[in-house]
Amino acid sequence: MDLFTLFVLAVGLSMDAFAVAICKGLAMRKVTFGRASVVGAWFGGFQALMPVAGYFLGVQFKSVINDYDHWIAFVLLALIGANMIRESFGKEDEGGESGKERRKDADLSFKTMSMLAVATSIDALAVGVSFAFLDVNIWAAAAFIGVTTFCFSLGGVKIGNMFGTRYKSKAEFAGGVILILIGVKVLLEHLLG
Repeated sequence: MDLFTLFVLAVGLSMDAFAVAICKGLAMRKVTFGRASVVGAWFGGFQALMPVAGYFLGVQFKSVINDYDHWIAFVLLALIGANMIRESFGKEDEGGESGKERRKDADLSFKTMSMLAVATSIDALAVGVSFAFLDVNIWAAAAFIGVTTFCFSLGGVKIGNMFGTRYKSKAEFAGGVILILIGVKVLLEHLLG
């Protein structure tokens, strides 16, 4: 997998975290680098961890399904992307919540952030499974995905604090389209190459 494709994949995977980071930023009365870094570290860390876990799960089955690996990668990426696109058309937050509810949404506790980090990185687990069937250095790819997600999450907190949830659905939609296009690219490379 070339660096550009990995970058596009990392951006696509980071869109869920970016959208949630926007919501966190919306709920924060004052954004500091430290608070934004907490959000970025949770999301970036899990986005780096999940592909590694998926990769080692996928390696266990690689010899059994080696002839179909490109189809598996395509289907996984297409399903994840389609789900992100579907979620982008979901109900938007109205932003009319009370001050008490806004403070609750800005909760950066272990329990809250760990649940959000797992929820936003499940798609990275499936991508990790597809990495097992591709020529990918999992450690470099996972680190790249984690750093990219960290940066997008930092930006998401700031953007959310400045503009609100206006761009949440657009970010999810773009992330879904990107993942589907990467799946098509993987499939075409194997079928035509």
